[in-house]
Amino acid sequence: MKPVESMFLSLLHGMDPEKAHDLSVRTLARGLGPGLPPPDDPALAVELWGRRFNNPIGLAAGYDKNALVPDACLRMGFGFVEVGGITPLPQPGNERPRLFRLPEDGAIINRMGLNNEGMIVAYDRLSRRPRWQDRGLVAANLAMNADTPIEHAADDYATLAAVLGPHCDLLVLNLSSPNTQGLRRLQEPDLLRGVIRRVRAAMPTRVTTPLLAKISPDLTDAEMEAIARIAVEADNPLDGLVCVNTTTTRPDSLKSPAREAPGGLSGAPLKARALEVLHFMAARLFGRVPIVSVGGIATAQDVLERLRAGASLVQLYSALSYTGPRLIPTLKADLLALMREQGIASVSDAIGADLRAAAA
Repeated sequence: MKPVESMFLSLLHGMDPEKAHDLSVRTLARGLGPGLPPPDDPALAVELWGRRFNNPIGLAAGYDKNALVPDACLRMGFGFVEVGGITPLPQPGNERPRLFRLPEDGAIINRMGLNNEGMIVAYDRLSRRPRWQDRGLVAANLAMNADTPIEHAADDYATLAAVLGPHCDLLVLNLSSPNTQGLRRLQEPDLLRGVIRRVRAAMPTRVTTPLLAKISPDLTDAEMEAIARIAVEADNPLDGLVCVNTTTTRPDSLKSPAREAPGGLSGAPLKARALEVLHFMAARLFGRVPIVSVGGIATAQDVLERLRAGASLVQLYSALSYTGPRLIPTLKADLLALMREQGIASVSDAIGADLRAAAA
Protein backbone atom coordinates (compact mmCIF):
# COMPACT_ATOMS: atom_id res chain seq x y z
CA MET A 1 0.00 0.00 0.00
CA LYS A 2 1.26 3.47 -0.88
CA PRO A 3 2.11 5.66 2.17
CA VAL A 4 -0.56 8.25 1.31
CA GLU A 5 -3.21 5.55 0.90
CA SER A 6 -2.16 3.93 4.17
CA MET A 7 -2.34 7.26 6.03
CA PHE A 8 -5.77 8.04 4.58
CA LEU A 9 -7.09 4.61 5.54
CA SER A 10 -5.75 5.05 9.09
CA LEU A 11 -7.44 8.46 9.25
CA LEU A 12 -10.77 6.94 8.20
CA HIS A 13 -10.50 4.11 10.72
CA GLY A 14 -9.94 6.66 13.48
CA MET A 15 -13.14 8.56 12.66
CA ASP A 16 -16.78 7.94 13.37
CA PRO A 17 -17.80 5.28 10.78
CA GLU A 18 -20.46 7.34 9.03
CA LYS A 19 -18.27 10.45 8.87
CA ALA A 20 -15.46 8.29 7.48
CA HIS A 21 -17.79 6.91 4.83
CA ASP A 22 -18.93 10.37 3.80
CA LEU A 23 -15.34 11.65 3.65
CA SER A 24 -14.25 8.78 1.41
CA VAL A 25 -17.11 9.44 -1.01
CA ARG A 26 -16.38 13.19 -1.08
CA THR A 27 -12.70 12.44 -1.71
CA LEU A 28 -13.57 10.30 -4.73
CA ALA A 29 -15.99 12.96 -5.97
CA ARG A 30 -13.15 15.49 -6.00
CA GLY A 31 -11.12 13.29 -8.31
CA LEU A 32 -8.64 12.12 -5.68
CA GLY A 33 -9.23 8.42 -6.18
CA PRO A 34 -7.43 5.87 -8.36
CA GLY A 35 -6.65 6.50 -12.01
CA LEU A 36 -7.72 4.16 -14.77
CA PRO A 37 -6.65 0.62 -13.85
CA PRO A 38 -4.79 -1.59 -16.32
CA PRO A 39 -7.02 -3.76 -18.51
CA ASP A 40 -8.19 -6.96 -16.87
CA ASP A 41 -6.90 -10.32 -18.03
CA PRO A 42 -9.44 -11.71 -20.55
CA ALA A 43 -9.65 -14.86 -18.41
CA LEU A 44 -11.56 -12.85 -15.81
CA ALA A 45 -14.34 -11.77 -18.18
CA VAL A 46 -17.96 -12.89 -17.80
CA GLU A 47 -20.64 -12.62 -20.51
CA LEU A 48 -24.07 -12.26 -18.93
CA TRP A 49 -27.39 -10.77 -20.05
CA GLY A 50 -25.76 -9.66 -23.30
CA ARG A 51 -23.22 -7.63 -21.35
CA ARG A 52 -19.52 -8.12 -20.79
CA PHE A 53 -18.18 -7.86 -17.26
CA ASN A 54 -14.42 -7.34 -17.36
CA ASN A 55 -14.17 -9.26 -14.10
CA PRO A 56 -16.76 -10.85 -11.78
CA ILE A 57 -16.10 -8.68 -8.71
CA GLY A 58 -18.62 -5.95 -7.95
CA LEU A 59 -19.12 -3.27 -5.32
CA ALA A 60 -22.31 -3.93 -3.36
CA ALA A 61 -25.00 -1.32 -2.75
CA GLY A 62 -24.66 0.97 0.24
CA TYR A 63 -21.41 2.76 -0.53
CA ASP A 64 -22.38 5.12 -3.34
CA LYS A 65 -25.92 5.78 -2.17
CA ASN A 66 -26.58 8.72 -4.50
CA ALA A 67 -24.83 7.64 -7.71
CA LEU A 68 -22.22 10.31 -7.08
CA VAL A 69 -19.05 8.34 -7.82
CA PRO A 70 -19.80 5.17 -9.84
CA ASP A 71 -16.95 5.77 -12.26
CA ALA A 72 -14.46 6.53 -9.50
CA CYS A 73 -15.47 3.22 -7.90
CA LEU A 74 -15.02 1.41 -11.21
CA ARG A 75 -11.49 2.82 -11.35
CA MET A 76 -10.69 0.80 -8.22
CA GLY A 77 -10.86 -2.19 -10.55
CA PHE A 78 -14.38 -3.47 -10.01
CA GLY A 79 -16.14 -5.17 -12.90
CA PHE A 80 -19.38 -3.46 -11.87
CA VAL A 81 -20.73 -1.23 -9.11
CA GLU A 82 -24.20 -1.03 -7.59
CA VAL A 83 -25.38 2.43 -6.56
CA GLY A 84 -28.11 3.10 -4.03
CA GLY A 85 -30.39 2.09 -2.43
CA ILE A 86 -32.40 4.74 -4.18
CA THR A 87 -35.96 5.66 -3.18
CA PRO A 88 -38.44 7.76 -5.19
CA LEU A 89 -38.35 10.63 -2.69
CA PRO A 90 -35.36 11.80 -0.66
CA GLN A 91 -35.26 10.52 2.91
CA PRO A 92 -32.92 11.13 5.84
CA GLY A 93 -32.81 7.55 7.10
CA ASN A 94 -32.72 6.48 10.72
CA GLU A 95 -31.35 8.43 13.68
CA ARG A 96 -27.63 8.36 14.41
CA PRO A 97 -25.56 6.53 15.42
CA ARG A 98 -26.51 4.04 12.71
CA LEU A 99 -23.21 2.60 11.46
CA PHE A 100 -20.95 0.48 13.65
CA ARG A 101 -17.57 -1.16 13.07
CA LEU A 102 -16.82 -4.59 14.51
CA PRO A 103 -13.07 -4.80 13.72
CA GLU A 104 -12.45 -7.87 15.89
CA ASP A 105 -15.00 -9.70 13.76
CA GLY A 106 -14.23 -8.19 10.34
CA ALA A 107 -17.82 -6.99 10.30
CA ILE A 108 -20.10 -3.96 10.09
CA ILE A 109 -23.58 -3.33 11.48
CA ASN A 110 -25.73 -0.67 9.85
CA ARG A 111 -29.21 0.62 10.42
CA MET A 112 -28.89 3.48 7.96
CA GLY A 113 -32.50 3.26 6.82
CA LEU A 114 -31.85 3.85 3.12
CA ASN A 115 -30.80 7.48 3.55
CA ASN A 116 -30.43 9.00 0.08
CA GLU A 117 -31.13 12.09 -2.01
CA GLY A 118 -33.89 10.45 -4.01
CA MET A 119 -34.63 9.35 -7.54
CA ILE A 120 -34.37 12.72 -9.30
CA VAL A 121 -30.82 13.34 -8.09
CA ALA A 122 -29.79 9.81 -9.10
CA TYR A 123 -31.47 10.23 -12.49
CA ASP A 124 -29.63 13.48 -13.13
CA ARG A 125 -26.27 11.88 -12.42
CA LEU A 126 -26.83 8.57 -14.17
CA SER A 127 -28.38 10.11 -17.28
CA ARG A 128 -25.43 12.47 -17.76
CA ARG A 129 -22.57 9.99 -17.32
CA PRO A 130 -21.06 8.42 -20.46
CA ARG A 131 -21.83 4.71 -20.48
CA TRP A 132 -18.61 3.07 -21.60
CA GLN A 133 -19.20 -0.60 -20.91
CA ASP A 134 -15.55 -1.43 -21.47
CA ARG A 135 -14.80 0.51 -18.25
CA GLY A 136 -17.33 -1.42 -16.17
CA LEU A 137 -21.07 -1.63 -15.60
CA VAL A 138 -23.39 0.20 -13.20
CA ALA A 139 -26.39 -1.29 -11.41
CA ALA A 140 -29.05 0.65 -9.51
CA ASN A 141 -30.48 -0.65 -6.23
CA LEU A 142 -34.16 0.31 -5.95
CA ALA A 143 -36.17 0.54 -2.71
CA MET A 144 -39.48 1.83 -1.39
CA ASN A 145 -39.72 4.96 0.74
CA ALA A 146 -40.03 4.30 4.44
CA ASP A 147 -43.45 5.99 4.62
CA THR A 148 -44.92 4.15 1.64
CA PRO A 149 -47.72 1.76 2.70
CA ILE A 150 -46.82 -1.81 1.84
CA GLU A 151 -49.84 -2.10 -0.47
CA HIS A 152 -48.39 0.71 -2.61
CA ALA A 153 -44.76 -0.42 -2.54
CA ALA A 154 -44.95 -1.80 -6.08
CA ASP A 155 -45.69 1.74 -7.31
CA ASP A 156 -42.40 2.96 -5.81
CA TYR A 157 -40.40 0.24 -7.56
CA ALA A 158 -42.23 0.74 -10.85
CA THR A 159 -41.56 4.49 -10.81
CA LEU A 160 -37.87 3.93 -10.07
CA ALA A 161 -37.49 1.34 -12.81
CA ALA A 162 -39.21 3.52 -15.40
CA VAL A 163 -37.02 6.54 -14.59
CA LEU A 164 -33.65 4.88 -13.93
CA GLY A 165 -33.85 1.74 -16.05
CA PRO A 166 -32.78 3.39 -19.31
CA HIS A 167 -29.68 4.88 -17.64
CA CYS A 168 -28.03 1.90 -15.95
CA ASP A 169 -26.91 -1.58 -16.91
CA LEU A 170 -28.78 -3.57 -14.25
CA LEU A 171 -31.71 -2.98 -11.91
CA VAL A 172 -31.81 -4.61 -8.47
CA LEU A 173 -35.04 -4.71 -6.48
CA ASN A 174 -34.07 -4.30 -2.83
CA LEU A 175 -36.67 -6.47 -1.10
CA SER A 176 -34.57 -7.35 1.90
CA SER A 177 -33.16 -4.36 3.77
CA PRO A 178 -33.82 -4.99 7.48
CA ASN A 179 -33.75 -1.27 8.27
CA THR A 180 -37.03 -0.14 6.68
CA GLN A 181 -40.12 -1.39 8.51
CA GLY A 182 -42.18 -3.80 6.42
CA LEU A 183 -39.85 -3.86 3.43
CA ARG A 184 -38.87 -7.50 3.89
CA ARG A 185 -42.53 -8.48 3.52
CA LEU A 186 -42.07 -7.86 -0.20
CA GLN A 187 -40.38 -11.26 -0.39
CA GLU A 188 -43.77 -12.88 0.32
CA PRO A 189 -44.99 -14.61 -2.88
CA ASP A 190 -48.04 -12.46 -3.66
CA LEU A 191 -46.28 -9.19 -2.90
CA LEU A 192 -43.16 -10.25 -4.82
CA ARG A 193 -45.20 -11.18 -7.88
CA GLY A 194 -46.96 -7.82 -7.68
CA VAL A 195 -43.70 -5.88 -7.56
CA ILE A 196 -42.19 -7.76 -10.51
CA ARG A 197 -45.38 -7.39 -12.56
CA ARG A 198 -45.65 -3.64 -11.94
CA VAL A 199 -41.96 -3.03 -12.64
CA ARG A 200 -42.00 -4.93 -15.92
CA ALA A 201 -45.15 -3.12 -17.04
CA ALA A 202 -43.63 0.27 -16.19
CA MET A 203 -40.34 -0.13 -18.01
CA PRO A 204 -40.19 1.35 -21.53
CA THR A 205 -40.52 -1.37 -24.18
CA ARG A 206 -37.22 -0.32 -25.79
CA VAL A 207 -35.37 -0.89 -22.51
CA THR A 208 -33.92 -4.33 -21.88
CA THR A 209 -32.22 -3.64 -18.54
CA PRO A 210 -31.94 -6.95 -16.63
CA LEU A 211 -34.09 -7.12 -13.50
CA LEU A 212 -32.71 -8.78 -10.37
CA ALA A 213 -34.06 -9.17 -6.84
CA LYS A 214 -31.93 -8.98 -3.69
CA ILE A 215 -33.03 -11.38 -0.97
CA SER A 216 -32.44 -11.76 2.76
CA PRO A 217 -30.16 -14.30 4.43
CA ASP A 218 -32.80 -14.74 7.15
CA LEU A 219 -35.34 -16.57 4.96
CA THR A 220 -36.45 -20.10 5.77
CA ASP A 221 -35.95 -22.91 3.26
CA ALA A 222 -39.65 -22.76 2.40
CA GLU A 223 -39.47 -19.02 1.76
CA MET A 224 -36.40 -19.45 -0.46
CA GLU A 225 -38.13 -22.28 -2.31
CA ALA A 226 -41.06 -19.99 -3.10
CA ILE A 227 -38.77 -17.24 -4.40
CA ALA A 228 -36.88 -19.73 -6.58
CA ARG A 229 -40.19 -20.83 -8.15
CA ILE A 230 -41.30 -17.24 -8.76
CA ALA A 231 -37.96 -16.37 -10.37
CA VAL A 232 -38.67 -18.72 -13.28
CA GLU A 233 -42.41 -18.20 -13.69
CA ALA A 234 -43.22 -17.58 -17.33
CA ASP A 235 -45.28 -14.44 -16.78
CA ASN A 236 -43.08 -12.90 -14.06
CA PRO A 237 -39.50 -14.01 -14.59
CA LEU A 238 -36.51 -12.49 -12.89
CA ASP A 239 -33.24 -12.09 -14.77
CA GLY A 240 -31.20 -12.79 -11.65
CA LEU A 241 -31.00 -12.98 -7.87
CA VAL A 242 -28.63 -11.15 -5.54
CA CYS A 243 -27.95 -13.37 -2.51
CA VAL A 244 -27.78 -11.93 0.18
CA ASN A 245 -28.47 -8.70 2.07
CA THR A 246 -27.41 -8.08 5.68
CA THR A 247 -28.65 -10.27 8.54
CA THR A 248 -30.44 -9.42 11.77
CA THR A 249 -29.05 -12.53 13.49
CA ARG A 250 -26.02 -12.28 15.79
CA PRO A 251 -23.67 -15.29 15.85
CA ASP A 252 -22.38 -16.23 19.30
CA SER A 253 -18.85 -15.87 17.94
CA LEU A 254 -19.02 -12.06 17.76
CA LYS A 255 -16.42 -10.38 19.98
CA SER A 256 -16.71 -6.64 19.26
CA PRO A 257 -18.33 -4.32 21.82
CA ALA A 258 -20.80 -3.14 19.16
CA ARG A 259 -22.11 -6.68 18.51
CA GLU A 260 -25.53 -5.90 20.03
CA ALA A 261 -26.06 -2.74 17.98
CA PRO A 262 -29.36 -2.81 16.07
CA GLY A 263 -29.34 -3.21 12.31
CA GLY A 264 -28.04 -5.49 9.59
CA LEU A 265 -24.78 -7.37 10.10
CA SER A 266 -22.39 -7.79 7.17
CA GLY A 267 -18.83 -8.96 6.63
CA ALA A 268 -17.05 -12.12 7.77
CA PRO A 269 -19.78 -13.42 10.13
CA LEU A 270 -22.21 -13.51 7.19
CA LYS A 271 -19.95 -15.72 5.07
CA ALA A 272 -21.26 -19.13 6.09
CA ARG A 273 -24.93 -18.20 5.71
CA ALA A 274 -24.34 -16.45 2.37
CA LEU A 275 -22.72 -19.64 1.08
CA GLU A 276 -25.63 -21.74 2.37
CA VAL A 277 -28.14 -19.55 0.53
CA LEU A 278 -26.04 -19.72 -2.63
CA HIS A 279 -25.93 -23.52 -2.48
CA PHE A 280 -29.69 -23.67 -1.94
CA MET A 281 -30.55 -21.34 -4.81
CA ALA A 282 -27.92 -22.65 -7.23
CA ALA A 283 -29.20 -26.21 -6.75
CA ARG A 284 -32.57 -25.01 -8.08
CA LEU A 285 -31.67 -22.24 -10.52
CA PHE A 286 -28.19 -22.83 -11.96
CA GLY A 287 -28.35 -22.54 -15.72
CA ARG A 288 -31.73 -20.80 -15.54
CA VAL A 289 -31.36 -17.69 -13.35
CA PRO A 290 -27.90 -16.18 -12.72
CA ILE A 291 -26.97 -15.52 -9.10
CA VAL A 292 -24.84 -12.71 -7.68
CA SER A 293 -23.34 -13.84 -4.37
CA VAL A 294 -22.72 -11.30 -1.59
CA GLY A 295 -21.69 -11.65 2.04
CA GLY A 296 -18.36 -12.23 3.74
CA ILE A 297 -16.21 -12.11 0.62
CA ALA A 298 -12.69 -10.91 1.44
CA THR A 299 -10.22 -13.18 -0.41
CA ALA A 300 -9.72 -14.66 -3.85
CA GLN A 301 -10.48 -18.06 -2.33
CA ASP A 302 -13.88 -16.68 -1.28
CA VAL A 303 -14.49 -15.43 -4.81
CA LEU A 304 -13.55 -18.71 -6.45
CA GLU A 305 -15.59 -20.72 -3.94
CA ARG A 306 -18.71 -18.70 -4.81
CA LEU A 307 -18.10 -19.04 -8.54
CA ARG A 308 -17.57 -22.79 -8.31
CA ALA A 309 -20.73 -23.09 -6.21
CA GLY A 310 -22.82 -21.50 -8.97
CA ALA A 311 -22.55 -17.72 -8.66
CA SER A 312 -21.97 -15.88 -11.93
CA LEU A 313 -20.79 -12.71 -10.16
CA VAL A 314 -19.86 -11.66 -6.63
CA GLN A 315 -20.05 -8.43 -4.65
CA LEU A 316 -18.34 -7.08 -1.55
CA TYR A 317 -18.30 -3.95 0.57
CA SER A 318 -17.35 -4.62 4.21
CA ALA A 319 -13.91 -6.00 3.33
CA LEU A 320 -13.23 -2.91 1.22
CA SER A 321 -13.97 -0.63 4.18
CA TYR A 322 -11.26 -2.38 6.22
CA THR A 323 -8.64 -2.96 3.52
CA GLY A 324 -9.08 -0.04 1.11
CA PRO A 325 -8.96 0.07 -2.71
CA ARG A 326 -5.81 -2.07 -2.93
CA LEU A 327 -8.06 -5.04 -2.15
CA ILE A 328 -9.51 -5.24 -5.66
CA PRO A 329 -6.31 -5.60 -7.77
CA THR A 330 -5.05 -8.04 -5.13
CA LEU A 331 -8.20 -10.13 -5.41
CA LYS A 332 -7.96 -10.27 -9.19
CA ALA A 333 -4.29 -11.23 -9.23
CA ASP A 334 -4.82 -13.89 -6.57
CA LEU A 335 -7.92 -15.20 -8.37
CA LEU A 336 -5.95 -15.69 -11.57
CA ALA A 337 -3.25 -17.53 -9.63
CA LEU A 338 -5.79 -19.81 -7.96
CA MET A 339 -7.43 -20.55 -11.28
CA ARG A 340 -4.09 -21.53 -12.79
CA GLU A 341 -3.37 -23.80 -9.82
CA GLN A 342 -6.70 -25.56 -10.29
CA GLY A 343 -6.41 -25.80 -14.06
CA ILE A 344 -9.30 -23.39 -14.71
CA ALA A 345 -8.80 -21.43 -17.92
CA SER A 346 -11.37 -18.71 -17.31
CA VAL A 347 -13.95 -17.43 -14.86
CA SER A 348 -16.64 -18.70 -17.21
CA ASP A 349 -15.24 -22.21 -16.74
CA ALA A 350 -15.21 -21.75 -12.96
CA ILE A 351 -18.88 -20.81 -12.72
CA GLY A 352 -20.78 -23.85 -11.48
CA ALA A 353 -17.74 -26.15 -11.64
CA ASP A 354 -18.68 -27.89 -8.38
CA LEU A 355 -22.27 -28.43 -9.56
CA ARG A 356 -21.13 -29.91 -12.84
CA ALA A 357 -18.65 -32.17 -11.05
CA ALA A 358 -21.35 -33.42 -8.67
CA ALA A 359 -23.67 -34.16 -11.58
CA ALA A 360 -21.02 -36.05 -13.58
